[in-house]
Amino acid sequence: MSASTLPQEGAVDIDHAVDFSDWVAARQHVLLRTAYVLTGNPHDARDLLQTALAKAYLSWGRLREPRAAEAYVRRIMVNEHISWWRRAWRTRENPTADLPEPRGGRADPAAQSAERDELWTLVQTLPTRQRAAVVLRYYEDLSEAETAQLLGCSVGTVKSQTSRAVARLRARLAAEQTTGETL
Repeated sequence: MSASTLPQEGAVDIDHAVDFSDWVAARQHVLLRTAYVLTGNPHDARDLLQTALAKAYLSWGRLREPRAAEAYVRRIMVNEHISWWRRAWRTRENPTADLPEPRGGRADPAAQSAERDELWTLVQTLPTRQRAAVVLRYYEDLSEAETAQLLGCSVGTVKSQTSRAVARLRARLAAEQTTGETL
């Protein structure tokens, strides 16, 4: 085989892709059933099958026994599902019989409302761009990119305006708490 007939790195073999597509079209329903049995959820089953097929595609051309392709994909699904389960097991919540007490004891709803009103009054004193950045980021819970798009500026500008605004609010709150009077 000459160097000119070798496939280039990253090149897609068309026959390889067609064979894989044909096989997936013929076997996807059976594999989806297997994924559903593993996960118990149709949405997770689709995700699991998609992940398994993506991994199988990468090694499709190296399969020694094409008739074993379905068993190979099933094995990938089982291994992937086990990985998902282990990951979820490490990060899931552990329910307890006793509920923890809130920090600072029971919060007074009237005091919380007064604090929110006080903070909103301080937010309204911010310059327009800083106020817009804070409102969109923290009150509307938008990402930096979404905020930048709405404000017509860069993400860096959103970050700097938000940082300056929060620093200004913290300074004013600290000054207010030390003097005991409203600014």
